[in-house]
Formats: sequence, C-alpha cells, structure tokens
Amino acid sequence: MIANGKNYLEDLANYIYDFCGIDYKNNLNNLKMKIEARIKELGLSIWEYFGYIKMEPEELDVLIELITVNETYFFREENLLEEFKNSILPEYINSAGNNVRIWSAACSTGEEPYTIGMLIEDSGLFNGREVQIIATDINKKVLEKAQKGLYKKNSLSFRRTPKDIYDKFFIDHGEYYKVRDEIIKMVEFKRINLLDNELEMKIGKCDIIFCRNVLIYFDELAIRKIINDFYRILNPGGYLLLGHAESITGVHSGFEVIHKPSVFYYRRKG
Repeated sequence: MIANGKNYLEDLANYIYDFCGIDYKNNLNNLKMKIEARIKELGLSIWEYFGYIKMEPEELDVLIELITVNETYFFREENLLEEFKNSILPEYINSAGNNVRIWSAACSTGEEPYTIGMLIEDSGLFNGREVQIIATDINKKVLEKAQKGLYKKNSLSFRRTPKDIYDKFFIDHGEYYKVRDEIIKMVEFKRINLLDNELEMKIGKCDIIFCRNVLIYFDELAIRKIINDFYRILNPGGYLLLGHAESITGVHSGFEVIHKPSVFYYRRKG
C-alpha cells in the first residue's frame, strides 16, 4: 500500500478537483507538501488519509484550509479599485431605487469586501441608500476570521493601506486594528463553493462581481463553469473585476472588455 502512495495522492488530487475545482492533478508534490504535516499528526499514510476524509466530513474542512491560498490585503491593486470607485460606482446612483449588490468571490480573510465597503462609504455616493456586499469563500476558518474584522497591526494585511484610512475606518484595538461597525454591517459572509451547481440561487442577482487572483488556481473546464455562472448572476450591464493577470478572452462571448490606461475589466453585454 505504501508503495502505491503516489496513486492515492492522485486519487486525493482528483477528489479535491471534483469537490472545488482546485487543480493539484499536475502538482502532486505541492499537494503532498501541504498535507504531510497533517497526515503525520494523525498518524496516517496517504491512502489511509484519503479514506479518513470520506469517513470524517469535518476533516474536509481541515483539508480545504491546508490547500487554499489566502494571501490578500487591504486596497490590493489600487488602480482597479480607483476605477471601481470613480467610474463604475457612479453608474449606479440612479438605478431606479434598487439596492446595489456586489459579490466578493473567494474573499479569504475579508480584506477585499471591507475595502469595497470603505470605498463606497468614502465615495459619498450612496448616503441613505443600501449597498449590499456578499463575501464568500470555501474556507470556513478564514471566514470566521473575516467576520470578526480584527487584523494584527504588524500583519501584511496593511502593506498598501493609505494612511488616512486608519482613522476613518479602523478602531485601535491593542495589537489589532478593528474594522468599524458601519463597514462590517455592509458585508454578509457566506460559505460558498464556486463549483456549486446552485450558485446562482445561493448568491442571487448582482451588479458587480469581484473575483481577483482566483481563476489562476483552476483549469479551463472549471473556469468556463465559473464564468458561465458569473454571467447568469450578473445583471445586464453588470461588471466582472478579475486580477490584473487574469483574462477570460475566448471563454465567454457575453462579456465585453473595458480597457482603460492602467486597467482592464469586463462588462456583461446588454
């Protein structure tokens, strides 16, 4: 059995792919590195661990925590955020009284949706108007952290945070900065698998979707499914904002590319 450990690692990679679309099938050594400390802690071999996950559903949560990448920080990719604040948001001021719904997909520890909330508040465009931010991730542990809105002062979360933001939107909390309650209240956190077949029903219609630096972890088949779901979820004319190194050109004809001097993003046609 031990000699066939690679086969069981392949089985585990396929299991992960089928569950959430994260592709380790061609990167087994990386997968092995991420799980070997946990396997050692449990006193199991790879083939035993694969069976253990199926017998103990809570272990799947642990596995997801081990294999997902959760690097993020406040005000990441400032050029795109400036475009969001100055060009995209103003389009929704006169949207027939409907609430603006924004989805931060794969939000990790919450820096992105809170940044979105801060930008909306700072814009002054929606005083007295409700803006709903839905923030989702598959990793239960990072969502629990995100909901608290607490971030260590010396953490990389603040590597690009403008100085004037601290006083406006954070409260000094000893070793931490705490996001102010008015921003926290703007965000609804949900645990969501981007490959869920009921994604549209669980999220509802949205005007803007942020999904930055996420698609790079999926293969073409998974990307097509996710983008198709994004298309159905977005209202006509809605916006899809990806990471600066991500492109869906050729993936879905229902999006047009918006090119600006320092950024590009996508708009659902119609």
